[in-house]
Amino acid sequence: MRSDNKTIKIGIIQQSNVIQEEQNRMKLTSSIEQLALDGAQLIVLQELHNGLYFCQHEDVSLFDLAETIPGPSTHYYGALAQKLGIVLVLSLFEYRAPGLYHNTALVIESDGSIAGKYRKMHIPDDPAYYEKFYFTPGDLGFTPIDTSLGRLGILVCWDQWYPEAARLMALAGAELLIYPTAIGWESSDTVQEQTRQRDAWMISQRAHAVANGLPVVAVNRVGYEHDLSGQTQGIHFWGSSFVCGPQGEMIFEASSQEEIAMLVEIDMQRSENVRRWWPFFRDRRIDAYKDITKRYIDL
Repeated sequence: MRSDNKTIKIGIIQQSNVIQEEQNRMKLTSSIEQLALDGAQLIVLQELHNGLYFCQHEDVSLFDLAETIPGPSTHYYGALAQKLGIVLVLSLFEYRAPGLYHNTALVIESDGSIAGKYRKMHIPDDPAYYEKFYFTPGDLGFTPIDTSLGRLGILVCWDQWYPEAARLMALAGAELLIYPTAIGWESSDTVQEQTRQRDAWMISQRAHAVANGLPVVAVNRVGYEHDLSGQTQGIHFWGSSFVCGPQGEMIFEASSQEEIAMLVEIDMQRSENVRRWWPFFRDRRIDAYKDITKRYIDL
């Protein structure tokens, strides 16, 4: 599928959350409505936007936060997307079956229907990011989602460090790479380490844009979230949501401290031009890449 849209107006919402889900939903709704009023066609929400980032510690009772798809969030945001005539990217804690849960992004079409979903494939397990306890790795592959605005390559947070994921989305015809995200600094990180981490995060995603000739949209949460278990001193989410073009050029970069609801326009035709100038897909040596599927190459 190739989009006929030469430009897309994208709304990105970088928000700090509280424990009360209703408050988060109302704040998101207000931002979504304002962005739609301003002309947004596609709006992207941050990872696990309904509540706090609960993976800072392991607690079996927190599985109760999960919901089915379709379910309460898809019904609510589906009605909102239909009312406003927008395409909406959600990020949910999915209850699939007893003992089986996923970190799932999905796209709501402008008529309120579910256009498709993506289950997070790469699952981290780091101090304050104990996601392997909660999420089963995705099983839907790296499959773009077709929408009225084009083919969207939806990936989630930890996926953004893997060039293979971005490449496979691009090879399947994605016209835009989108990363709902929840990433920040753990309390023990030094200022120097904080700078290195944030810079690496942006560089890696901009590199995906360059290597694949596609725009990238990364939407992160912001603000401090306390570790309710007391095992750590919590996470300062670094915000810095951004949009870059197919040469990695920065179109917009948000604050690392403040909430934002920003409208950004992307020239979709530019990807075609960049791929003509830099024909990386033409020059790929697909005959020589068989070892890429190995864990490690022992020589």
